[in-house]
Amino acid sequence: MIVLVHGNPETAAIWDPLRAELGRDDVTALSPPGFGAPVPDGFGAHSDDYVTWLVAELEALQGDAPIDLVGHDWGGGHVMRLAAKRPDLIRSWATDIAGCAHPDYVWHDLAQVWQTPGDGEAAVEAMAATPKEELAAGFEALGMTAAAARSCAEAVTPEMGRCILALYRSAAQPQMAAWGQELAAAERRPALALIPTEDHYTGGEQLAREFAGKVGADTTVLDGLGHWWMLQNPGPGAAALTAFWSRLPSGTI
Repeated sequence: MIVLVHGNPETAAIWDPLRAELGRDDVTALSPPGFGAPVPDGFGAHSDDYVTWLVAELEALQGDAPIDLVGHDWGGGHVMRLAAKRPDLIRSWATDIAGCAHPDYVWHDLAQVWQTPGDGEAAVEAMAATPKEELAAGFEALGMTAAAARSCAEAVTPEMGRCILALYRSAAQPQMAAWGQELAAAERRPALALIPTEDHYTGGEQLAREFAGKVGADTTVLDGLGHWWMLQNPGPGAAALTAFWSRLPSGTI
């Protein structure tokens, strides 16, 4: 079973072209609370809360088929943290933000705004107040398809803004690097780091390769593709994932 987890500020619509390219009937896309899914009462939206959420989701999916977990953006962060804390739940994992777990990673400019009290509140308030058509156009200009951009724009709410602030602030450095060390010390599962060369949010190819080596992950470079590689051109990513999964042992974990 393939389980996909997206990030911020997204919905599961970002996976539609990749799912079509994979051509499989055993693919499930999970939407983290606040990002295309309701936020449960009392949900703190810190990284630890999202790990707890993902553990519960995977426990509910446990069956005869092993789980191959794939994360994009913050979904990739949730995937790496789960691989460190509960590797027993998965056969393999893949992420496209491996560089973010490197000790030298510096959060991108907008993340640093969100992590700054006052500035972050103003930023998410402005985002939630932006007309949906304008938001969708902005997302499309950044690399989303029109359909994904519309879906993600519709999901932007003040509640999403609250989750963005809590999540990014919980991961301010040196915390992200500490989680990378935790993964490096954990029981290993087969892993794949996808590295889009034009993704300018995640630290670049060198950091991704170095961290992948530290945790024993395979690497595949998605040359010329950006942050939303699965929307820009899902073929290379689908081929890399399929090749990776074909090398895994069959059966349950």
